[in-house]
Amino acid sequence: MKLFFRKSGEGRPLIILHGLFGMSDNWMTLSRQFTDNGFRVYAVDARNHGRSPHSDEFNYPKMSEDLIELMDDENISAATVIGHSMGGKTAMWLACKHPDRVSKLISADISPKYYEPHHQTVFAAIHSVDLGQLTSRKEAETGLREILHNEDTIQFLLKNLYWDENEKLAWRFYITGIEKNIGSIGEALPVEYRYNGKTLFLRGEKSGYVTAGDESEIIKHFPIAMISTVSNAGHWIHAENPKGFMDDVLSFLK
Repeated sequence: MKLFFRKSGEGRPLIILHGLFGMSDNWMTLSRQFTDNGFRVYAVDARNHGRSPHSDEFNYPKMSEDLIELMDDENISAATVIGHSMGGKTAMWLACKHPDRVSKLISADISPKYYEPHHQTVFAAIHSVDLGQLTSRKEAETGLREILHNEDTIQFLLKNLYWDENEKLAWRFYITGIEKNIGSIGEALPVEYRYNGKTLFLRGEKSGYVTAGDESEIIKHFPIAMISTVSNAGHWIHAENPKGFMDDVLSFLK
């Protein structure tokens, strides 16, 4: 599958993978900082997200193979890969299946373990918005707010809303393909998967996604992994504390 991506800068290749319901746009500010530090950045839209194609096949094996196709097309023999949440799990899959293609791995606020499906409220909110009846983004925001009570989540979802060629509001993500396969997104890394390259696991101080109890599971799959906590940040560590996130990442990469 030919993924949409935003390429910037010159130097060592760095691939950035967003989380569920995200897209490459979310990483533009940090992408510029990486290019300023000597990286050639590829901010990628995963399948069923952003401007990438839609598919009813949506799982980590498929998403990691999408990245191999992108790397082959761009003549990237190996790259540093940063992934947040779902993107972090995709990056793990890629590194374990194709260790020669990943020079360094950075996982942002996700561990290799299994996660129970927990996006039911978000799906309900998305379905509550009748796209055919919308005349403004404000109406969509009002509809989301009736179900969701976290302002960050509401604004995050609204970034996916755009005016299509028929001058109708539409979602960038393919909700059918995502919802149908949501169980796959919580899937644990297969027990035999290993990546022996340099790896950094970042977790948000206020997030419950990566706990102290996960450390042994991380080291089992990534034997030389470093694990670091970003202060004053929840799950979206790169957005909530971008300086702390960048300081840790650049220190690791240098």
